[in-house]
Amino acid sequence: MQGKVYLIGAGPGDPELLTLKAARVLGECDVLLVDDLVNRAVLAHARPDARLIEVGKRGGCVSTPQAFITRLMLRHARQGRIVGRLKGGDPFIFGRGGEEIEALRQAGVTHEVINGITAGLAAATAAGIPLTHRDCCRGVTMLTGHTQEGGEPDWAGYARLDTTLVIYMGMRHLDSMVQGLLQAGRAGHTPAAVIAHATLPQEQRLSTTLARLADDAHRHGMDSPAIVVIGEVAGLALPQTVVSMLAA
Repeated sequence: MQGKVYLIGAGPGDPELLTLKAARVLGECDVLLVDDLVNRAVLAHARPDARLIEVGKRGGCVSTPQAFITRLMLRHARQGRIVGRLKGGDPFIFGRGGEEIEALRQAGVTHEVINGITAGLAAATAAGIPLTHRDCCRGVTMLTGHTQEGGEPDWAGYARLDTTLVIYMGMRHLDSMVQGLLQAGRAGHTPAAVIAHATLPQEQRLSTTLARLADDAHRHGMDSPAIVVIGEVAGLALPQTVVSMLAA
């Protein structure tokens, strides 16, 4: 008898931001394939006898190959088990959920996606930034700071968009990202923010401008995992320049 695979979004870090559905489904799983950025506190909802398999994936570090993770999902499902693929944030927002769904469909394995709160939304909210605002911004663009080939996005193209930019995995290329946006005509005084370790006790927030973004982030030791927000709405952030939640 064939099992089933759930792609489960664990949310941005705070275990209280896990959805009720995700908590229920975690309790049904025989096997859990757990990403590195998942807060282990959410595993309190798992069955005591569930098998946990670490399949960490973090930018800049040695990661479990995606093909190996896919084979694990298929193997356990074909053996009749309920498999939970537990991911940070939301499975379909830079979580490779699309690739995994394609593989499950091609293999004829029953599957379901359980949404989670994506880090870009949670980080902005933690900093008091509304990603849309009728007075200054009516759209949001979510993008990753690097491409699959290891290069960088077309910053000139993004600079022309009249939307809030929410950038995942952008800290490694922060200097070139800023230069690319400025050279393409994005104003240096555009408000910008960095939120690191969003919703966790070690959360840090930085409010600045696009022109100063890279220098300020480096000076204050902001590091991954972090979300970068660029646009007029970033000027509505909480009034601190830099705040660490450990000291708050």
